[in-house]
Amino acid sequence: MSQAQHRHFLPAAGHDLFLPLYDPLTRLLGADAARAQLIAQASLKPGQRALEIGCGTGSLVVRLKRENPEVEVAGLDPDPRALARARRKAERAGLSIRFEQGYADELPFEAGSFDAVFSSLMLHHLEEPQQAAALAEVRRVLRPGGALHLLDFAGAERPRGFLARLLHSDHQVAHGTTVLDRLRAAGFAESAETGERSTFFGPIAFHRAVA
Repeated sequence: MSQAQHRHFLPAAGHDLFLPLYDPLTRLLGADAARAQLIAQASLKPGQRALEIGCGTGSLVVRLKRENPEVEVAGLDPDPRALARARRKAERAGLSIRFEQGYADELPFEAGSFDAVFSSLMLHHLEEPQQAAALAEVRRVLRPGGALHLLDFAGAERPRGFLARLLHSDHQVAHGTTVLDRLRAAGFAESAETGERSTFFGPIAFHRAVA
């Protein structure tokens, strides 16, 4: 049994019971538009390699590959049930995407492996030490000049409301700090907030950080 199977993780939908509802619910709440904005921000080029950490059921990586067929795309998530759905989604779309079961703070990839790393509404699921470790790992697997494209709740906001409690953890993105503070602490050469959107759960912010 692998180490990934021993560690605790929050399932993609908060609870395994709600996994079948995850995709239609997130679409209803505007996740598709946010993912499109995050992908557009990256301006990927043919021949580049991209990774999403916490890919869940694969909605972002499938869209990413469909819109950038000459980009090599990988998705990583600790939840085997979500990954199974992601693989089926990619197969139905006829897309070649590499999926790995693992954790953002222990990425199973060599240093400098990717031109872009994506994180969409995942960072707030992690406790503070894991957030720092995950960002350090992202920086490690990015090539020099590569970038992290991150979408999460703005500032120290918590996801709000009943649905938020079902689909999200109670961790904050930052306690007394900002996402930008965490990106700088992880050693990124440049980091900036690139936009913000309002959602049912609260404001979400887009970030770009260059290794």
